[in-house]
Amino acid sequence: MQNRRDMLRNSALGFGSLALTSMLQAQNQLAAKRPHFPTRAKRIIFLFMKGGPSQVDTFEHKPLLQRDHGKPLPFDKPKVTFAKTGNLLASPWKFKPYGQCGHMVSELFPNVARHVDDICFLHGVHGTNPAHGGALLKLHTGADNFVRPSMGAWVGYGLGTENEDLPSFVTICPTLAHGGLNNWGSAFLPSHYGGTPIGNASISAKDAKVHHIKNS
Repeated sequence: MQNRRDMLRNSALGFGSLALTSMLQAQNQLAAKRPHFPTRAKRIIFLFMKGGPSQVDTFEHKPLLQRDHGKPLPFDKPKVTFAKTGNLLASPWKFKPYGQCGHMVSELFPNVARHVDDICFLHGVHGTNPAHGGALLKLHTGADNFVRPSMGAWVGYGLGTENEDLPSFVTICPTLAHGGLNNWGSAFLPSHYGGTPIGNASISAKDAKVHHIKNS
């Protein structure tokens, strides 16, 4: 016959199993889910190359800049400045049209120029902060003075993910300065929408790895 002490002990040991059952039945926050908007895109690769060539030397031809080379700025300087500004400086590279669309590409990219009809060029981006930190933060989050969700976090939130075992997005060798983790964070969105950093800017991409994980 079971006494009261044994009954309480045995019944208490079962509470953990009840809790585990409930936890296992809970919906996985990273599981594939219906997106907020219909989409055909399966994945996005965003190449942000800090210190790369200027748009006026690559894919954005500026005829007026060529015409006014050496002249003073025709508009007021930005409110935020960190160095002395000079006169207008035209690109030293020559441009010419390519493809059926006739998009202008500089002589720096002859191979890319052959595929301009398959590329969507966005020339409407405008920045309000010329400082590196503020500009990087605004590019990745849309704001340079508030903590906002990163582009990757919004994509994961809006479109979901088909992978239940991996993060919705990762960032490879991100910079820890000029915005730092806010460039790939989730801000006020649930934390699982934030990016997973692999390595950092102080090491090469081939040596980047997730902490405590390595190939066997």
